[in-house]
Amino acid sequence: MADRGLGTGLDTGLDTARIRSHFPALDAGVAHFDGPGGSQVPLVVAQAVADAMTSGMCQRGTLTASERRTDAVTLAARQAVADLVGGDPGGVVFGRSMTQLTMDLARTLAQDWGPGDEVVVTRLDHDADIRPWVIAAERSGATVRWLGFDPVTTDLDDVTPLLSERTRVVALTGASNLLGTRPDVAAVAAAAHAVGALVFVDAVHLTPHAPVDLASLGADVLVCSPYKFFGPHLGALVASPALLEGLRPDKLLPSSDAVPERFELGTLPYELLAGVTAAVDFIADLLPSPAVEGGPRRERVLASMAALEAHEDLLLHHLLDGLAGIEAVTVHGRPARRTPTVLFTVAGHSPGAVHRHLGELGVNAPASHFYALEASRHAGLGDEGGVRVGLAAYTTRDEVDRLLDGVRALLG
Repeated sequence: MADRGLGTGLDTGLDTARIRSHFPALDAGVAHFDGPGGSQVPLVVAQAVADAMTSGMCQRGTLTASERRTDAVTLAARQAVADLVGGDPGGVVFGRSMTQLTMDLARTLAQDWGPGDEVVVTRLDHDADIRPWVIAAERSGATVRWLGFDPVTTDLDDVTPLLSERTRVVALTGASNLLGTRPDVAAVAAAAHAVGALVFVDAVHLTPHAPVDLASLGADVLVCSPYKFFGPHLGALVASPALLEGLRPDKLLPSSDAVPERFELGTLPYELLAGVTAAVDFIADLLPSPAVEGGPRRERVLASMAALEAHEDLLLHHLLDGLAGIEAVTVHGRPARRTPTVLFTVAGHSPGAVHRHLGELGVNAPASHFYALEASRHAGLGDEGGVRVGLAAYTTRDEVDRLLDGVRALLG
C-alpha cells in the first residue's frame, strides 16, 4: 500500500512497504534512525557486488572478456554517479572515502597557494570538509577564514565579508550531517565565484535526501558517499573534466595521466563500483511512474528524489511535533531548510544514556558529535553532541512513534 502522507491526506507517491521489502536488515525489526552514518543496503546492491566479484574481473582493458567486463563496470559507475548529481561521467573520481578524496584535492590545490591567499571553511561542516583545507592552508602559508552560523537557528552567516580577490576556495556543506541544516549553497557559490574562488561542496548528507544538481548548486567540485544512499563504502568526487585537467596530483609514474584516472591512486574496488551503479538504479526506481518509466535515468532519479523528499518531510514534521510535546527534550536548530535529520538532548540524561536506552528497545538513534566537532561546539553542545535521528526512504510513521514512545519511557 502506498504511503498516503502518513494520515494527512497527501500522497507522496512512495510505496514504503515495497521499498522496505528490498532491505533484508529490516527483517530483524530494528528501527534504523542511523542512516546519516550509513544507510541500510537493498539486496540488489549486495547481489551486484557479489556478482561482480564472481564474474571473472581483474584489471581494465580491451583485449580479454575479463578486461572488458572490468572496464564496463567502471564506466557504468561513473555514469551512474553523474546521473545522480547532474555531472559529467568524465569528471567522476572514485576513492576510499570522501575524506580521502578531499585530503588529496586540498593537497593538490595548495600547490599553487602561498602567503596572502585565503580559504573559507564553515563551522557547520563535518571535519572532513574542514581539516583538509586547514591543513593545506597551514602548510602553504595561506590564511583560513571561518564562516560561522547562528547557534539557535543553525543557519549560516553571510559569507560576503570573508571574501576577497585572494580567496582561492570556499568549502561548505550541502547539508549538515549533525543538525540537518541546508545552507543556501547557490547564494554562497555566486558570491564566491564573483571573486574568482573555487566552490567545493560536501554533498554527503544532502545527496540521500534531495534532488542534487551540480550546476544549480554552483559547485565546481562536489563530493558524496554511496554508502549514505544505499550503496557500498567508498567516496566519489565530481567536477568538470576541464577543471581536473588543470590539476596535477601526486601519482605513480606508470599510472594513467588521463582524467579522471589521474586522481585514482591504485586499483579501484571494482566490485564496489558495481554496487554503486545498482544503488543509483535502485534510487531511480523508488517512484515507479508512467511519466518517466523507461526514460533517462537522470529524469527518473530526479522524480524519485523529489517524492522521497516529500515523504521524509512529512515524517520529519511528525517527529518534530512529537519531540516538541516532550517537555524535557530540546531540539537543536531551527534552520530555514533542512534534511530529515534532528539532533536533540534530554534534560537529566546524557546523549549516550539516551542512545543506550533506545537501543535496548530496538531503536537505533546514535549519540555523538558525528565528526562535526566545530558545529557541536559552536552550537553549545561541546564535544558530547546529542542524539541524532535520521529518517530514510524505509522509515515509517510507526517507527517514529516507537522512538517517541522510547523517549517518553526514559522519562518515566
